[in-house]
Amino acid sequence: MNAERDVRDGDAAPATPVSAAGDRAESVTGEVTEGVTKERGLGSRAPGFIKASRALHMSWQVGVFVVGFAVVVAGIIMLPLPGPGWLVIFGGMAIWATEFVWAQLVLRWTRRKVTEAAQRALDPKVRRRNIILTSIGLVIIVVLVGIYVWKFGITMPWKIHE
Repeated sequence: MNAERDVRDGDAAPATPVSAAGDRAESVTGEVTEGVTKERGLGSRAPGFIKASRALHMSWQVGVFVVGFAVVVAGIIMLPLPGPGWLVIFGGMAIWATEFVWAQLVLRWTRRKVTEAAQRALDPKVRRRNIILTSIGLVIIVVLVGIYVWKFGITMPWKIHE
């Protein structure tokens, strides 16, 4: 009845996630596979000599947290101000993901959601809908600007000459 083999058979291979795009993916060991993404294991990516000493590893984690926190805060500040706020926030999350499992899981979830959204955006029906909505929005803006110019002329609402 099952479409998949039971793991108890012993010869069943563990499932590997397939990328949504179905493109080439490079594994942790550097090998390139077609259509299959081998995700890195969770955990610290600190060098071995740092992991060997508990005190050194703890100070490494504190340093990674502080640097990642500073980058995330800078990204949050850039959200209302000019600058690539979300990009910087995800950069800070990537810094945290080098050391913390929770950040690695957040980045995996985010990457999966972004890939799904990109695939949905490429759907012809969605593209057609977005083009229609954008066109309607532009027509509404042009009509409102036309009404403003008809009612008040080309003069601006502020008075510079005074």
